[in-house]
Formats: sequence, structure tokens, C-alpha cells
Amino acid sequence: MTTNPFPLYGTRAMDAEPVRLNAGPLNADFVNGNLRSIRHGGIEVLRAIAYVVRDRDWGTYEPALSDVIVEQGDDNFCVRYSASCEGPGGSRLGFSARIEAHADGRLIFDVTALPESDFETNRCGFCILHPIAGLAGSPVKVEHTDGRVIDTKLPLLIDPWQPFKDMRAITHQVRPGVSAECRMEGDTFEMEDQRNWSDASYKTYVRPLALPWPYVLPAGKPVRQTVSLLITGNVRAAATTGAVPVRIEPGEAGPKLPDLGMVAYPEDVEATLGKVALLSKLGPQQLLLHFDPTRGHGLDALRAHARVASTFPATTTLECVVACSGDLDAELSGVAEMVRQAGLRLDAVAVSPSVDQQSTPPGSAWPDCPPLEDVYAAARRAFPEIRLGGGMFSYFTELNRKRVPAGALDFVSHCTCPIVHAADDLSIMQSLEALPFITQSTRAIYGTKAYRIGPSTIAMRQNPYGGATKDNADGLRIAMANRDPRHAGLFAAAWTIGYAARVAPAGLEMLTLSSFAGRFGVLAEAGEPSEEGTPRPIFHALQGLAALAGQTHIAMRASDENRLAVLAGRADSGAVTIWLANVTPDEVSVDASTLAAAGPVMIWDGAGAGRLDPGAASGHFTMPAYAIARLG
Repeated sequence: MTTNPFPLYGTRAMDAEPVRLNAGPLNADFVNGNLRSIRHGGIEVLRAIAYVVRDRDWGTYEPALSDVIVEQGDDNFCVRYSASCEGPGGSRLGFSARIEAHADGRLIFDVTALPESDFETNRCGFCILHPIAGLAGSPVKVEHTDGRVIDTKLPLLIDPWQPFKDMRAITHQVRPGVSAECRMEGDTFEMEDQRNWSDASYKTYVRPLALPWPYVLPAGKPVRQTVSLLITGNVRAAATTGAVPVRIEPGEAGPKLPDLGMVAYPEDVEATLGKVALLSKLGPQQLLLHFDPTRGHGLDALRAHARVASTFPATTTLECVVACSGDLDAELSGVAEMVRQAGLRLDAVAVSPSVDQQSTPPGSAWPDCPPLEDVYAAARRAFPEIRLGGGMFSYFTELNRKRVPAGALDFVSHCTCPIVHAADDLSIMQSLEALPFITQSTRAIYGTKAYRIGPSTIAMRQNPYGGATKDNADGLRIAMANRDPRHAGLFAAAWTIGYAARVAPAGLEMLTLSSFAGRFGVLAEAGEPSEEGTPRPIFHALQGLAALAGQTHIAMRASDENRLAVLAGRADSGAVTIWLANVTPDEVSVDASTLAAAGPVMIWDGAGAGRLDPGAASGHFTMPAYAIARLG
């Protein structure tokens, strides 16, 4: 890893360095008081066991740890620590933890929490993450709190609700002859399919969402919970990988690659128009123009959008939030009239009720909202000459839970955000694993309907799960933050290529992963790795995606997709262009020797322009941390 993290992450702050703990064939990473990447014989058994405290907006506290003791034995380990969370109004929650593991496959994580004052929370307790790779759709054994044991399966397509409730234990096969039982005590647990939020996991958590939240932990009343993992069977170590060969899968020519969309917000128009010469080099095929009357947008916002639309030779869609506070025809015909007055050229309009920007969790009452059939009919009457889209302006979760009548639409859309639950570097890159499940689940619901994704960015543009997004003026790694420093670094460029690669088989019509300017944009702001007003690294990734639009997707893959993302397109001329992204903080050796005449290799590995790699002619080259590369 480079000694200077600033060009990679847009911040000089680093994620906490994990402590590797070993107990014979069982190992785990200890990070910020929790366990990550729990493996046995080299196979990932659990993605995490974490003790989590959430606030009333579902934001996650970062506990202050003290008295940390780590004891590493020859075939066991033990960790003890104390921690505390500071809540609003001086409220405080303290807890003590003990983790121990043994070479025979036993691991215990025990926590006792003691509120020093009444402490309000939406969740306080363990979250256990099962990985999705190799487990989605596989058999499991679930033990319920009443003693019943049921043989069932983890969902393959994404379950909108909880696949399992009232849980005491769950057992899955790690590999033939090896099983892992995870037992939870101290409360009632249930599982949700976190792929809804693009997390690459199934999450078992406390407490049931059917119970009221937020709730109060009474002062002075201890709360104890324990998670026990028991791994049994014969285990052999997994093989390690060296260089990552990139190869073309036989007969894997796929759908056309999507148009690149760029979202425009009214407040960013002036900054956008001030850099037209540079931004025009991106070459997007589509503009997504955000318009929300519930946030004060009116004729001036549409006039600003008209200026952007007249500047860039791209197809335009108005992303229109519908207040639904009165007569739908009056509201939407009023928007159409303002569009006409503003001189805004539109090719499509996408509509969604404002209440659908907020989530309706399991057990909650659905808010008042006119039937979507009526909303879409009114939009069609107001905009009879252009295409009509719908879906959710929030995330796939909401589209999966409130399935829209797509027969009335020309296209469906949704967004994703990788920092709903966690904001560390590893979790964000792991979120890419969930994207194929999201697109497959959407296709299972809506068939061949034209399908768009975005805007999807690392930072959260609005919070469906609480009152607001989290401000992040200090540039930290914060879940649900409305600004993320990594968007300004090479990290975002790698994530962008990785995102496009994972959704490419879905045959999207349009993919939007950035705005022109502002905190979601491609232009550097003051204090960032790139000079103010110059391209952020994500610019080069998006420029590459725009150039691939309309080409035939070629389903190349890396032998280790957790380290290297691959996206390839073939033009009508037969020329093939390949984009690679190192999605790790370590160097990756690449073997592309199986590709005939792949052409020159251009690598972007920092805040500046790309560089040709003269040593890549043989098809062997090295990609630095989070670097992106173009072949051909």
C-alpha cells in the first residue's frame, strides 16, 4: 500500500488496522471491538460478528474502546475490552466484552451492556453476517426460540422481508463434511436479507423489527448477549492465489452496455456550467435532472436544468418527486407547464411519490399515498409525448418491498448506496458482490422492462431510514453520510468500474454513478488530492464507461473477483476494450496473457492522468492499490 493514503481515499485518515487472531485452523480479524472475516481452514464462515448500537435514525455509534487485552496462544486466543457510547443529552451506555476461540472450532463472543443513564436506541446487540458467495440459495438448519428445528434454504433472490424469525441458532455447510452452527442467546434474533441495501451478507440481528423503536434501555439494568460459533468436520486448507489471470469465458457475448447517465442538482448548475469544456469530455449519453418541489424546487430550478440540457448533447430525464398532497392532475400539469416556461427539453420523466423516499420497515404501517396507478396515469396525461418511468428514487429495498405497477411505465429505476449499514473500506468494496443479486431480483419481478440504476454513489443523497443523512465536514468514514471523502480519491474510481462490471450482465438501459459537480461530482473541490476544478479520479472511470455505452458486453472475469473487477465491451468494428479495477488496498499482479492483442495498458494509480505501462506488452503487469486500467 502507498505510504500516502490521501490520493487513494481523499483523506489522510486510515481505517483501523485489523489484528489477525489465530486458533489453529480458525482465524478472524479483530477490528474496532468486533470480528471480521472469520475463517476456518481458509474458508470464510462468517463475514462478521459485531456488537452494534444504533441511534434513532439508524446511524451507528462508534464506541470508544478501553482496557483492550489481546492474548494470543499457540492454539487459542482471548480478547477482553470495555467500551462506551455517548448519546444525545449526555446519555451514556457502557459495555464489557470477552471473545475467546479454540483450535477445536469453538468461538464465543460475550457482551454485557450497562446503561449509566436511560439510553435511547433503535438497536443494541449482536449482528451476525453470513457471506453470500457460495451460500445464496443453499440449505440451512434453523433452530427457533420455541425449540423447533427446520431444514430450509437461504433465499437466492433477495427476500424483501425477514426470511427467518424467532431464531436461536442457524447451521450451514462450510464445505462438504464441514458445518458451522451459530447460536445466539440473550434475546430473540431474526434475519434480514442485507442484499436489499447492497450489503454482501445475510444479517441475523437483535431485536425483532415488529417491536417498537426507538426504545429505551433503563439506567442501571444490565443486558447480556452471547454468540457462540461451533465448527465441526474435517477441514483442509484452501489454495491461495497468486497472479490473477483475466480470461474470456467461451460464448459469453452479452447484452449492450448501458448509457452513462449524469445526475444534475439545481444547486450545482453554476459550477457545472463553469467547466463545460472539461465536462464535455466525459461524453455522457443521458442527463438525469433532479426536481423535488417538496424541497423548494420550482421554476428557477427547471430553468437551471434547461441551461444544462442545452449545453450537453444528451438525452434528458426529469427525476420528479410528486408531493401527492392534492389533485394529481393539477400538480403534474403544473410541473409540465413550468417545464414549458423554462424551455426545458425533455425526453423522459420519472415520477415517484415523496412518501416513497422513506422506508416502511417490517411491522410498520404504510403511509398514506395515492395508488401508483393514479400517479402514473396523471403523469402520462401531463407528459403525453415522452417516455414515463417510475420505481424508487431511494434504494432497491423500497422497490422490492413496494412493487410498482410497471405495466404503466416505459422503464423502472432505483438507486443503491453502500454505506447504509457500514462505511469501512472493505464493506464498501464487498457491496459490489450484492449487485448481481439485485439486478437478478429486479429482472425476476419486472422481466424485460427497460431498467435503469442510479444515481448510486458512495455518499448518501437522502436517508430513507431516518430524519436526515449524517453531516461529514471532517471527511470521516461515516455510515449514512451525505459526503464521503473517498469519492474524491482513487477508491471511488475502482468502485465505479467494479459497479459497472457487476451490473453489466443485466442489460441496463442507463447507469448513473455521479453528478457533474458538487459532493457527488467529478470535479475536485478545495483540499482534495486533485487540484480544485480538475478531474477527480472517478472522471476517468466514467469517461471510460461512456465510451463503452452501446457496445456488446463480453463477460470476461478474473480468477479472483474479490481482488480484480473486469469490464469488457466489443464495438461494432470488433475492437475490444477492457477496463480493470483493483478493488483492494494491496498490489495485484495481473496475467492478461490469454488475451490476444489486448493492446496498450493505461493505468490510473493516483490523482493525475493515466500512464502507459511499457512492461505490459507480455500481458503481465502490476496494478497498485485501487488502480484502474484500460486495455485496448
